[in-house]
Formats: sequence, structure tokens, C-alpha cells
Amino acid sequence: LHSHSMLDQNTFILFLQGRFTIAAKHHITIAEIYESELVDIEKAVAHFEQAADYYKGEESNSSANKCLLKVAAYAAQLEQYQKAIEIYEQVGTNTMDNPLLKYSAKEYFFKAALCHFIVDELNAKLALEKYEEMFPAFSDSRECKLLKKLLEAHEEQNGEAYTEAVKEFDSISRLDQWLTTMLLRIKKSIHGEGDLK
Repeated sequence: LHSHSMLDQNTFILFLQGRFTIAAKHHITIAEIYESELVDIEKAVAHFEQAADYYKGEESNSSANKCLLKVAAYAAQLEQYQKAIEIYEQVGTNTMDNPLLKYSAKEYFFKAALCHFIVDELNAKLALEKYEEMFPAFSDSRECKLLKKLLEAHEEQNGEAYTEAVKEFDSISRLDQWLTTMLLRIKKSIHGEGDLK
């Protein structure tokens, strides 16, 4: 009986310490093992999602967002674009009103638009209009200007103009691996059509 009540006490202490946070950290640890050592991205994603849920339970929104952004980046790599778009839009919308995070919101809308673009050019155009309307600061961003140039190049099936716009952007802010991958996926659709003309 005695040991039983000790357990109850420990459980209660854990509960007081924010059991959601502990559970969330546990899932992140597992996710990172799947990510780096076992390279099982789908399992990593599942654990990042689980962690995000626990963080939401604690209302630790910025920690939840961090996990969700991991999920979105992987979803896009796995060509689950709809899932990625939903997360980027959600996190972008949540952060755009926060003066400290406003700057990051641009990046999330940019990434959402790129995912749209891979799927469908018209969707990307409509999404871009929506983001500019929701978040006027986005219009002035280099990300938004790049998207407009890329959409134009894509419409004209002009691979050189596309590459030029990407290079120019990259010379000021380096493109990471993820962005490079997505931009190349979009570019392939230019050449696919371009070669037929």
C-alpha cells in the first residue's frame, strides 16, 4: 500500500511540473532519433505531431509551432503538399499579429506559396493574393517579390528568367536545402513544357 501512495505522489508531482511538457520533450527526443539516426522521416513526423499536441495542451504555442514547422517541412519533402500548406498557413496566421514573430510569418507564407506552386500555378497566384491581403507587410518582402517573378517566368515558360530570379534572391539571403529542393521541383515543370515547344 505504502509504495502505491508514493507512486501516486510522484505522478502528482509530474502532473504539477507540466506533464504535457515532459511528454512533449520525450516525443521530440524520439523524433530526433528517427530523424537523424534511423532516417525514418514518417515516424519522426508522427512524433513531432504528438509533441505539438502535448504543447498545445500546455498552451506553449511557440513550442507547438516549432514542432509543426518540422512536420510541414517534412510533409513537403514527402510531397504531402496539402498538409504542409495547412500548417504553414496556420502558423503564419498565428504569428503575423505578434510583433516579435511578424518577421517569421513572411517565411511561412512564402513556404506555403511554394508548396501551392508545385501543385498548381493558379493556386499559387490565388494564395499569394490572399496572403498579401491578410498580411500587407508580406507585399513588401523580398519573398513576395521573388514569388511574383517566378510566377511570371513560369507563365512564360522561361527557365532562364526563373533561374536568374532565384540566383538574385540567393545572393542576398542564402537558400537552404529545403527551399532549393522546392524551387527545383517547380523549375522542372517549366522545362517539362519548355522542351516541347
